Amino acid sequence: MVKLDRYIGSSVLVAILAVLGIILGLALLFAFIDEVGNVTDSYTVTDVLSYVMLTAPRRLYEMLPMAALIGCLIGLGSLASNSELTIMRAAGVSIGRIVWAVMKPMLVLMVVGVLIGEYVVPPTESQAQANRALAQGSGDAQSAKHGLWHRQGDEFIHINAVQPGGLLLGVTRYHFDKERHMLSASFAKRAQYGDEKWQLSEVTTTFFRGIGTGKAATTEVINAPQETWDIALSPDLLNTVVMVPETLSIAGLWSYIHYLSDQGLNNGRYWLAFWVKVLQPVVTAALVLMAISFIFGPLRSVTLGQRVFTGVLVGFTFRIAQDLLGPSSLVFGFSPLFAVLVPTLICALAGFWLLRRAG
Repeated sequence: MVKLDRYIGSSVLVAILAVLGIILGLALLFAFIDEVGNVTDSYTVTDVLSYVMLTAPRRLYEMLPMAALIGCLIGLGSLASNSELTIMRAAGVSIGRIVWAVMKPMLVLMVVGVLIGEYVVPPTESQAQANRALAQGSGDAQSAKHGLWHRQGDEFIHINAVQPGGLLLGVTRYHFDKERHMLSASFAKRAQYGDEKWQLSEVTTTFFRGIGTGKAATTEVINAPQETWDIALSPDLLNTVVMVPETLSIAGLWSYIHYLSDQGLNNGRYWLAFWVKVLQPVVTAALVLMAISFIFGPLRSVTLGQRVFTGVLVGFTFRIAQDLLGPSSLVFGFSPLFAVLVPTLICALAGFWLLRRAG
């Protein structure tokens, strides 16, 4: 039985890895073609290649559930086409045993996926975004195409580029009073973190006097070579701010969710990304279970092309359902956990039902 489990598991795993390689290659090619349109004198084709390759771990992580679905259909489908599954069933091997033989390598694959999402995707994605922002320019205030906005208290902040090691390029700050009158606007070319504080360089600050008082408004411009910036924003937290929620680690999402809560800001999008990442192994298992049920049910004796088409159709339907329910939870106020669980439970229940019918 050990040899049989290994044979089934290896057949499915090889198919999944092959599908994953093909999908990832196509995604990287399309990403390169899309990014080439942004090439300038400073942002060269070499920079584009570097950016696309650094985003490869994130794309691989996102495509793992789809690859597991299609690869399982192909791997088990080839065994069914060669009548090997029929022989196994005739020899007394139960469907549950075959399901467990498929799930064992899938458990390893899911653990690898979690490790990639937690420890590989965040640093590579951060480096990719930082390199692109730096290459596309970080000159004057808000000139960078891929800068970020952040708010803390009454201060609104725009940063052109975030570099590793606590270095910021192009920091613009707008300070408002309680009535939302602008008190000052400043721009610093650089900000370096050290000794638990930020040190701004080449700072130009414009103060707006008399606004909201009924008196004549005046402005005063002050230039300073150095200035200390007092803000509760560490480099680690800033690396979280600069990245889209889907590329953060589970630990990073958890800490930033509570930071936003402390600041009185909306954290719904981060809760959604948190539950998507936490439940991705469950999602993958549900899709694989559905694929196995298809092989023992409606796709037992169809061609390879039909299996691939079915896998792509089911995978895209599942993805569209998630993409619709996720933003809907933010708009209509229901739990993001519900938005992630509903498509997963539907797949799992459909898989169990089809397997019971086949058994």
